[in-house]
Amino acid sequence: MVQTVRGTQVLPHLDAVAQLRISVFGAWPYLYQGDAAYERDYLAAYAASPDSVFVLARDGDAVIGASTGLPLLDDSDAFHAPFRAAGIDPAGVFYFGESVLLPAYRGQGIGHAFFDRREAHARALGRFALTAFCSVERAPDDPRQPADYRPNDAFWRKRGYAPQPGMRVHLQWAELQHGQIDHSLAVWTRALSQ
Repeated sequence: MVQTVRGTQVLPHLDAVAQLRISVFGAWPYLYQGDAAYERDYLAAYAASPDSVFVLARDGDAVIGASTGLPLLDDSDAFHAPFRAAGIDPAGVFYFGESVLLPAYRGQGIGHAFFDRREAHARALGRFALTAFCSVERAPDDPRQPADYRPNDAFWRKRGYAPQPGMRVHLQWAELQHGQIDHSLAVWTRALSQ
């Protein structure tokens, strides 16, 4: 079952979504070493935005996937900067924070539901021209990349998204076995009218 909740309606699910983020982002390509306290604070900031959306995928009572979004202006300045530099008003952008889904549930249409629900939410708000998200960039020859890894680029392109040349977000996070590292994330956008 896929369920859409807004703002503070997600509060009862924050711990489950935090654990999902730690689990899914611990794998390639993020290699994120998260902790529950940080995750809870991060997600609480999304929940504090009255126009945020959380799309939850459930198997019975268990949350097995989650996807988030909020008006870009409700996110941190690090995410505004590349849009301003490109001459795009952040007020017209609805930002997709993440989609995390346990591996056993992939390939069943849940990823499409995540995008469909977030795009519908952004349209219903009536003030956004673009939807956008970021994807971590890794060297194609990085030896840590699993042999069976399939990037999501083809899926995103089929949904009408494209990476924007020169638009990057720079963030730090702790990587497994490496500590705090600077990361570059490519910005992908799509016109909401598509």
